[in-house]
Amino acid sequence: MPFGLHFDVVAPGRVPLMWCLIAFILTFFVTRTIVRYIRSNAGNTGPRKWWQPRNISGRGGLHIHHVVIGIVLVMISGVTMVTLAVDGGVGEFTAAAIVFGIGAALVLDEFALILHLEDVYWAEDGRASVDAVFAAVAVAGLLVLGFNPLSFFDVGIWREDDSIVARTTVVVMAVLTLALAVVVLLKGKVWTGLIGMFITPLLFVGAIRLSRPHAPWARWHYQDKPKKMHRALERERYLRRPVVQAKLWLQHIIAGEPSFPADAEVDAELDREIHAAPAPQRGTDAALQVATDTAG
Repeated sequence: MPFGLHFDVVAPGRVPLMWCLIAFILTFFVTRTIVRYIRSNAGNTGPRKWWQPRNISGRGGLHIHHVVIGIVLVMISGVTMVTLAVDGGVGEFTAAAIVFGIGAALVLDEFALILHLEDVYWAEDGRASVDAVFAAVAVAGLLVLGFNPLSFFDVGIWREDDSIVARTTVVVMAVLTLALAVVVLLKGKVWTGLIGMFITPLLFVGAIRLSRPHAPWARWHYQDKPKKMHRALERERYLRRPVVQAKLWLQHIIAGEPSFPADAEVDAELDREIHAAPAPQRGTDAALQVATDTAG
């Protein structure tokens, strides 16, 4: 039992994942604390003590982002886990998973830097890093709790009944569930689609409910239904306000600005996020159809 953890709490096969998640969360918060300290003391020209955090610089003053360290740790841990795949024990896998969690946290903390290819750590675009961390924690948490993505492949009927009818039924269920997930994503409900891959009933709820107004589904199906588009816009603004407030507040804390967002900031975020999808380019679609007919 690694680290004295009793298997009644977490299934044996999920112990490495649990410690990976713990290492990920702790590393993320420690990293954010350090960078906030460095930022708050950026104007201090006095001599630094050995224990005070500081930026890592290479030859010629080159600033080395911690994403570089994260990539190295992820690669080392990944190769280690592949090597242990055959004969490795739970203890060895757990140690490698902890290193992977540390490296992944360092990488995702600067996800916005990778996405934009520029240093936007403290800018508004830097919030993409926080969103990426939230998504990673949510997925890892669901896995630790025992949920599996596309869990219909693990139903007992697949293992116990190898008849064509039984396995065809499982495959059809899988295809239908994936189709529901696509519909949910086309409706702009990314979190519902992500968690719904683990908890299938959420996909039914997301597929039935109204689309978000800016999503492709609204562009294709609500342009000639102004009442439905208006309902989507009103519902989005009403339901999204507390979510936006909570997200901005949490991002302020993580980013080093511990303050509750003002109404003006929430309204600005809502205005940026909530808008009607542009109408389909009918001229372009018609030209493509003519070209297709001509080619045929």
